[in-house]
Amino acid sequence: MSNFKDERISSLHLNYEVITDNIEKGSKILDLGCGSGDLLRMLVDKKNCSGSGIDINQNNVIESIQKGLSVIQGDIDEGLKEFSDKEYDYVILNQTLQSTEKPDYVIEEMLRVGKKVVVSFPNFGYWRVRFYLFFKGRMPKSKMLPFCWYDTPNIHLLTVEDFFDFCKERNIDVIKSVYIKRGKISKNPLTKILTNFLCEEAIFVIRRDL
Repeated sequence: MSNFKDERISSLHLNYEVITDNIEKGSKILDLGCGSGDLLRMLVDKKNCSGSGIDINQNNVIESIQKGLSVIQGDIDEGLKEFSDKEYDYVILNQTLQSTEKPDYVIEEMLRVGKKVVVSFPNFGYWRVRFYLFFKGRMPKSKMLPFCWYDTPNIHLLTVEDFFDFCKERNIDVIKSVYIKRGKISKNPLTKILTNFLCEEAIFVIRRDL
């Protein structure tokens, strides 16, 4: 159990580092589903970013504010109507897309409000997930998907190929993609060929040129 938890923490830290590395210094950031504000705090400290966050959980909002961050309570499924077009340099949705009720609407709103968008999610096409489902006949559980079928917040699971198809259909430009496997950035040449099979988590930087 301890190793499982340690692996998940390590993966989250790498996830934060990858996102931070792909944000330009001094950018204005909007972090959706920001949790307790750890990623936003890292961006402020390491990249001199400014901005704010939104989270539906009141305790997370309080904890973020205690860290000196500007965070409000809100439901991102209701949209970002209070924000103007291209108000932010980056809008981030980290490990939350699959738990939104209207992921397509959320992404469209992010692209409207942000000049660039960063999205990350667990890849349901990962080979361990496929094998788990095939051999055990049960909904998969892993460090990226640790919940049982009856209490999971993940209601719209997707794969890397699903996301690429979505972007193509909506005329969304994929600027960059980073693939993570078992807490490490995957540099195996096979990953480029079998991304949907070998990638455990994907991080995308996208935009829509108007």
